[in-house]
Amino acid sequence: MRWPVALALATGLLSGCERKDPPGRVANEARASALPRPTGTPAPPAPPAPAPVMTSVAADPPERTEPGHGARLASIAMRTWIYDAPTERSDKLGYLRAGALIARAELSAGTDGCAGGWYRVAPRGYACVGKGASLDVEHPIVQAAPRAPRRGEPTPYTYVMSDSPAPHMYFRLPSEADQRRVEGPTYRTHALMHAARLEKLATEVVPPFLLAGNDLPKPYGSDKNLSYSVHRGRAPENSAFGLMSVFDWGGRRFGLTTELDLIPLDRTKPPIISDLVGVKLEHGGRPAFVVPSGTATYKRVGKQLQESGVAKGRSGWELTGQTHGGERGLHETTAGLWLPATGLILGELKKDRAKHAERGRKWISVSIQKQLLIAYEGEKPVYAALVSTGRGGMADPEETFATVRGTFMIRAKHVSGTMDGNQGDDEAFDLRDVPYIQYFHEGYALHAAYWHNDFGKTRSHGCVNLTPTDAAWLFDWTDPQVPREWHGAVSPQGGTLVYVHK
Repeated sequence: MRWPVALALATGLLSGCERKDPPGRVANEARASALPRPTGTPAPPAPPAPAPVMTSVAADPPERTEPGHGARLASIAMRTWIYDAPTERSDKLGYLRAGALIARAELSAGTDGCAGGWYRVAPRGYACVGKGASLDVEHPIVQAAPRAPRRGEPTPYTYVMSDSPAPHMYFRLPSEADQRRVEGPTYRTHALMHAARLEKLATEVVPPFLLAGNDLPKPYGSDKNLSYSVHRGRAPENSAFGLMSVFDWGGRRFGLTTELDLIPLDRTKPPIISDLVGVKLEHGGRPAFVVPSGTATYKRVGKQLQESGVAKGRSGWELTGQTHGGERGLHETTAGLWLPATGLILGELKKDRAKHAERGRKWISVSIQKQLLIAYEGEKPVYAALVSTGRGGMADPEETFATVRGTFMIRAKHVSGTMDGNQGDDEAFDLRDVPYIQYFHEGYALHAAYWHNDFGKTRSHGCVNLTPTDAAWLFDWTDPQVPREWHGAVSPQGGTLVYVHK
């Protein structure tokens, strides 16, 4: 299995995605069929029908069989699956992340394949109480996970990338003696040397669960490394983490990962996250982006157009359609400024081959040559952003790190997810909680990239990279929708159309 994402830290970190079905992407999983009866064996007689039972007990009231009346369910697995019906033979709709609390019905809807019972949850579907979910809202996993992802923000977690050597993963607050024994006598000197690069990380109080001296539990489905006295070994080289909490302890800064490991942050480095933002097309106009080096702006003064300043490189603009000097001259923007065509990447408005535009449905156009994404509602463009597609450009995706071309549908969405692989010593990576992943074909996805700022150039190993701000906007706009309490959703019939072309 070849993985088309490879990320090298510090110098030229590369994004991409795995070319295999992402976990949880498939709904309508294969169902076991009944074993055939041996030839010539008569069918067993049917059991007698039970006598009807007369009862005067009324049906359970809605407040006991529907969520929203106070009862809650806790996710205690990295993925607590939600099904369409109270049986594991039904379709998967999505999943919860460990530590999430969600409204549930008070009464179970049955125990078909689930000894702990199926419970209806908000806003739809059923979850099985067992390894993945609990009725105990004070479960240790819930107490240990202090925060849900920040949905809608450019980054749902605080991110750090491992330094060399990678950090140890503690499962309790380590004492000074613990750290000296695990990391060596110079650990504090190392922490002081690298403290400055952590200053911009916002900190909070130490989580009460850890202050009480508790060991961090591991959610079902998370990596189960060997446990030593106070740690679970080192993180992989070239790894990255989403952090639920950042705090100071014993003169050192620590981070709590989403898989409930505690890492010393002086063994990591915060990425420089791109602040580029796409352009909302408020009037349905043509999008344009300034070339990276910037370009002159012009304003109308009387009947003349005079130079007035410089537009920031890679900034996005909406054009009115008015030009001065034709297509190769100056273009008017909705902001009142005029920009020269020679300094612009001009978006080309298209119609999709599946006729979603004609039906008024949402769809996305991705141009590999222009490195430009345009989101449409019907025939009206509503958002545009610079992207980084596969570094193979227009080559064969089967032979190179090019992005697959064609018409696809978004079938799985994850607020965050792991991308990892090993394609050689200098291309191994283990990225936790890559934000806003939207799979549209096998392992190809739209997703945020927090590790580079090369948007507008081919860069990835196959996926379509977006800036964190653009990825967050697109994630909330596309279908299938992911309910606020959920961490992911799947759609076997397909959601928003994605058209990738030259």
